Amino acid sequence: MTSHDNRTAEEPTGKPAAEPAGRRAWLREHSELGVCVLLLALGVLVLTDALTMDVDISQRGPVGPRTVPIAIGIGLLLIAALLAVDVLRGGRGEAEGGEDIDLAEPADWRTVLLLAGVFLATAVLIDPLGFPVAGALLFWGAAFALGSRRLDRDPLIAAVLSVATYGLFNNLLGVPLPGGPLMGVL
Repeated sequence: MTSHDNRTAEEPTGKPAAEPAGRRAWLREHSELGVCVLLLALGVLVLTDALTMDVDISQRGPVGPRTVPIAIGIGLLLIAALLAVDVLRGGRGEAEGGEDIDLAEPADWRTVLLLAGVFLATAVLIDPLGFPVAGALLFWGAAFALGSRRLDRDPLIAAVLSVATYGLFNNLLGVPLPGGPLMGVL
């Protein structure tokens, strides 16, 4: 038996073949670091926006329009750092007791992509079609993406929810939403 028989299989680069799988396992075990990165990016964004805010210098008192955003940005950065330290020390978030999700199962990317498409379509269609139509498409599309196949009931519920939401925001709360071409008819 020669000395090279006891070695593990190597890729042409000279690195062990098991390294990518080990890296994936490490990332899977430390997936909460993704939340840390998101909190860090959000904190930097909030702080940058707050510090570059155009503010009237003749404000009264020590608390101005920058105070709360700066405090929130610093808080987000602090939470991101503390969470990263906890995750790297082996801390893991626990699933809620009432959750019936099997974390060993892979993500349902079809549903995620359908929901993302519905949200994107709503954002694109809300100006030309108005909130009542775009909202109805949003409610019906979300129900469809999440598994409801009741074509006799779902579009009707979506239309009622959308018109009711439009009326609530536009008339009662005073938040103007785009009405679109149908609101001239209604």
